[in-house]
Amino acid sequence: MRNHSIFARRAVVGAAFLAMSALPIAQASAAATDGTITLRAKSADVGVGWTWGDGVLHWRGHTYPFTVKGLNVAAVGYSSVVAHGTVHNLKTLHDFDGTYASSTGEATAGRGIAGQGLTNGNGVRIGINGSTKGARLSGSADGLELTLR
Repeated sequence: MRNHSIFARRAVVGAAFLAMSALPIAQASAAATDGTITLRAKSADVGVGWTWGDGVLHWRGHTYPFTVKGLNVAAVGYSSVVAHGTVHNLKTLHDFDGTYASSTGEATAGRGIAGQGLTNGNGVRIGINGSTKGARLSGSADGLELTLR
């Protein structure tokens, strides 16, 4: 019983962080959209963890597959996510590749929600919202590498 109470408190903290992390997503959505993405990723964490997966960029009438990998901090658990997002400030396809700094929030107990605002060194911004499965609590600043195949 005590573990459920601790998890519930942590879930509330995670949900609060998720709400704060939605701000960059809302700001990115207000700008002109240059493209969209769909991605599938998994994360495994015990304080520091790893994210991996793949996705598809839809840009200027074409579809481009990409890989996802990255390091997570301040997270515990395992989850999988299917997410959709909007891409902003993508001037050339080459600008998409890179390491994206992100603010992340996730609260998952069975099923949950995740939000992420990403920005890379080329100025490309991505706002992502998705649904998660697993048992994971995360509220952190992460780095994700997105690479076109």
